[in-house]
Amino acid sequence: MDWLKDTLAYQTRGKGMYLITQDVQQLLDEWKVQEGQITLFVPHTSASLALSECYDPDARADVEQFFERVAPENQAWYKHTLEGADDSPSHMRAVISHNSLTIPVDQRKLSLGTWQGIYFFEHRSAPMNRKVLVRCLKVT
Repeated sequence: MDWLKDTLAYQTRGKGMYLITQDVQQLLDEWKVQEGQITLFVPHTSASLALSECYDPDARADVEQFFERVAPENQAWYKHTLEGADDSPSHMRAVISHNSLTIPVDQRKLSLGTWQGIYFFEHRSAPMNRKVLVRCLKVT
């Protein structure tokens, strides 16, 4: 087995879900991974990862709206507001979502469901420089 690693870098435009499935698949193609397991990790406290439907854009909009409703900005009870109105809710959204994902690789492809896509989920309103650490265990 081989242990492969890389980092994907993103400049977000602010809050939202960014589809990164193709970026991850491209790494697998470059590494020529036939079988294995890939792990993605976000080293940020105000961003996360999500597996969600990637066919209908309304599904993504609904997920984004869900997070807006679960952890809205500008709540009087928030204490952690040093960086603005999105400070506390961005951390809350990250806590209730995923900072890592592990996905099997079979026959050179991510073993995702028909409509599943991998999303980088930015919880901050302002554009941010972000990274996703990628680790792959390649069966040789």
